[in-house]
Amino acid sequence: MDAFLDACRRAIGATHVLTEAADTAPYLTDWRRRFTGKACAVLKPADTQELATLVRLCNEYKVPMVPQGGNTGLVLGGIPDDSGTAAILSLTRVNRIRQIDPVNNTITVEAGCILKNIQAAAGDAARLFPLSLAAEGSCTIGGNLSTNAGGTAVLRYGNTRELCLGLEVVTPQGDIWNGLRGLRKDNTGYDLRDLYIGAEGTLGFITAAVLKLYPQPKAQLTALAALRTPDDALRLLSLAQSHCVSALTGFELMSGFCLRLVNRHFPDMRPPFAEEHPQYVLLELSDSESEEHAQTMLEHVISTAMQQDLIQDAIVARSIAQSQAIWDIREHIPLAQAVEGKNIKHDVSIPISRIGDFIRTTDALLQQAFPGARMVTFGHLGDGNLHYNVAHPEQETDQSFLQKQTAVNRVVHDSVHQHGGSISAEHGIGALKRTEILRYKSDVEMQLMRSIKQALDPLNLMNPGKLI
Repeated sequence: MDAFLDACRRAIGATHVLTEAADTAPYLTDWRRRFTGKACAVLKPADTQELATLVRLCNEYKVPMVPQGGNTGLVLGGIPDDSGTAAILSLTRVNRIRQIDPVNNTITVEAGCILKNIQAAAGDAARLFPLSLAAEGSCTIGGNLSTNAGGTAVLRYGNTRELCLGLEVVTPQGDIWNGLRGLRKDNTGYDLRDLYIGAEGTLGFITAAVLKLYPQPKAQLTALAALRTPDDALRLLSLAQSHCVSALTGFELMSGFCLRLVNRHFPDMRPPFAEEHPQYVLLELSDSESEEHAQTMLEHVISTAMQQDLIQDAIVARSIAQSQAIWDIREHIPLAQAVEGKNIKHDVSIPISRIGDFIRTTDALLQQAFPGARMVTFGHLGDGNLHYNVAHPEQETDQSFLQKQTAVNRVVHDSVHQHGGSISAEHGIGALKRTEILRYKSDVEMQLMRSIKQALDPLNLMNPGKLI
């Protein structure tokens, strides 16, 4: 191991080869602080060439590699195991914005770029990069691509996969594939780009990407609607889509318990209604015509929904501050959960038409098996992605409840499967759900995935123990 570390120091400089416990600690524990792994070193290359050199050294010395970006993942995808044999390769220094092409509506960025910085660079060019999620101030685009992150604007713009035109990748052998083509049509063989997106660092290192940009909308309007049931929310979604079409960019479902948690732990954040309601929907419109046009559309949807008795109350933000206050409530749900105590998280995807039935059925099954369990249900209703989290009963400690995680997961994931859904929508599989997917994917599908892994990474050095 000393020979390997010495070679790494010669390749990228001793300053960027971290081995002391105090220096490596921030890279070894996951964001939710559930697990701390061990690593022989944290290696921080400055660019693609240095990364390729490190990968070749890892091959020479048979050192497993764990790619890491902002370390904001939720499924232990960027954390090594506890053997101490792997090296973490952190891409946070590989963070340049290489090019903005406003005519082609693209931006070329390196994997370590913070998502919020990409949004800002696009804004400086009078363009929009629409990927947006709670961790955007610290997550990196490489991690977003590796997990095919979703976020709040999937309804209009799609997942990260849909926002990417080309990639640069360092293979598990240390070769560099330059696929940074800003083309919307390129039918010249297998789509290698899509192979690496969502692979969670098990097939190679994404080092740069060409991303789609869009014209800045002339207006963005936000509304918060109070409803009785998720089924009413689905009917409101259909109504909003029929009236607003592609202008509808956000449609977030939040249960009443979610908002009570936020208000309990962040008293300044409360729904702007006189009374509590069972469900809430956050709607956002992004209009290319004018603010007046967007206002007319949104108010028409709200008034029609009230006439049809779909919503019980609603407020339309009249300022940027009001809009931000509504979004802050939504974004503080995970933070409020963390303050309330540890909980059992599920990032699931359900066919949109079956979401109401899934929530009703699964709520009942959990109450039957775990009386008093509290469901913290919220998510991107427009694309079928629910964060269906389960908190401990009031009279039980969170640590005691966490011991039932396997049983809780079985109820939720079996119900997801029975409703034609997926047990991972946007967080990935990582190490946390690696064995769980074997219950729900066919032998044929798993064997195809293993064949791809074996073909591209025969030594199994790329993020071992993750995904498959």
